[in-house]
Amino acid sequence: MRHRLPGVLVLPLAVTAGLALAPGCGGLPPGLPETPVQDWHLGPEVHVADTGPARFLAPLGRTYAPARAMELLGELEQMNLAPGNAAFDAELDRLAGLLREAGFDGTDPRLSLEFIAEEMDLPAWTPLGAEVTLLAPGAPPVVLHAFDDPTDPDRCLLPVNAPACEVVGPVALELAGIQPGAVFVTDVTLRQVLDRARMLGAAAVISASAFDFCVDPSGANRHLDAIQYRVMPEGNEIPVAQISPRSFRAIELAVLQAGSASEPVRLSLTARVHREERPLRTLVATIQGAERPAEAVAVMAHAQEWGACDNCSGVAGLLEGVRTLAGLLARGEIEWPRRTMVFLWGDEIRQSEIWLAHTDLDPVAGISCDMIGESAATGAILRLERGPDPGAITVLPPDEHTPWGTGRVDPELFEPNGLAVIARCALVDVGLATEGGWPSADHPWEGGSDHDVFFYHGVPGVLFWHFTDFVYHTSLDHREFVDPAELKRTAAAVLATALAVADARPADLDRYLRSLDLEERTRVDAATAAADQELAGMWRDWCRGARQWLRNLCLGIDEDLPVPRGSDR
Repeated sequence: MRHRLPGVLVLPLAVTAGLALAPGCGGLPPGLPETPVQDWHLGPEVHVADTGPARFLAPLGRTYAPARAMELLGELEQMNLAPGNAAFDAELDRLAGLLREAGFDGTDPRLSLEFIAEEMDLPAWTPLGAEVTLLAPGAPPVVLHAFDDPTDPDRCLLPVNAPACEVVGPVALELAGIQPGAVFVTDVTLRQVLDRARMLGAAAVISASAFDFCVDPSGANRHLDAIQYRVMPEGNEIPVAQISPRSFRAIELAVLQAGSASEPVRLSLTARVHREERPLRTLVATIQGAERPAEAVAVMAHAQEWGACDNCSGVAGLLEGVRTLAGLLARGEIEWPRRTMVFLWGDEIRQSEIWLAHTDLDPVAGISCDMIGESAATGAILRLERGPDPGAITVLPPDEHTPWGTGRVDPELFEPNGLAVIARCALVDVGLATEGGWPSADHPWEGGSDHDVFFYHGVPGVLFWHFTDFVYHTSLDHREFVDPAELKRTAAAVLATALAVADARPADLDRYLRSLDLEERTRVDAATAAADQELAGMWRDWCRGARQWLRNLCLGIDEDLPVPRGSDR
């Protein structure tokens, strides 16, 4: 899930299919030039070397099991997940059991597993069943949508936290037409009209809202039958439901055909839900660092949504990555990381807030795994979202925002760092080890997931995700839209990034600084071409600070050292 923000729209990038990681020295094919062709990645080029993330790709690519990740994804997709409910707890227990089998069972004191439990603001919510039925004069009832099982296609008919109800009332298609007891049907979002509809006496509000970018790229118009997944605000007690655009048109047509008939078109909405007081748990798996154990790299995958792409792919993809990593460490196939690595599964954003509030560790980076396995059929490619930097103030090529749109950027949040440089190196390394390259992009900060929590705490954060995805937050988000090879590629990039930060070495520094030089040249040239010298200066300052951050990371320097203005590397 991402928390929707207003913003500009851009056209999605073309999508091509890639293949699984190829083995090789450090994960990279031998004999590459320093800057081989990287035109399948939309973003600054990186300096290519067998250091940084490249050190980890060969063992990860050799042992990561996408079939095992997909098997777990299939289990999770069948669960009726919502924050803190019984299915959510069963999911976390399942993950914990797999992690114990992988070595997080107390045998090795360097591998630990724990749950953090906190009270929830609202009772845990579970949908049990719902039905929307069209009752037109002189016609048999038509069930537009219904579910009574968590695997039913229409299971997001009820927005999260919707109340139980049994409502029958005449249809109102405009706010001005609402009479007490009416069922208001609209194609705008529930949050836009809910308060007004309640004040006018609506008995229920039903929405066919859909994101503008959720359009089937195949031309088959599958999006017309999609129901949007929504979450209701705290305290709402008016009955609500989501329906598809096609059902909305059927209701409009029935009202038009009924005309001024004495008997109005009516809708019936029934909903069965279960609410109970439960704690909200966060699962934490920790690999203790060998040399700097008090410093931690955190990697998060939110577990409260049942969509195969969003976010069972993140949950299962990361879980398999941690199992793979634990095995590699146990067999001595990679060195034990210098810094501690922490992996979180829980409620999006809250999981990161909870861990940061409870930990005694010093976080140095936060990496969010959200929607990491989408197939080309969704129209999505892998994207790396950077934290707030000058590109979030003024967007110039090669940057462009996604259809998600930009968040409000506060320059005071700018804390120069090189985390995105390391992550970009990982993307390019995986692309170079993939036949035909790997379509990917990095883009300015837009906000809305766990990475936000970290940089609001002064810690660098990035997001790995796929967009533009036409099944995003819809009833169409099923396993058929997850590509096992893409899941493996993205998980490898995520794990290689996390390992590169946790186990940063002096030998990695040259590659990062050369890559940062390439980025600075790209950014400053773009700003100069746009006659924006202020932006050019912001990027120079940013890169100067990022150089120092990378030096500190790779050389193990604890304090910030001054860097003379105008210095390069």
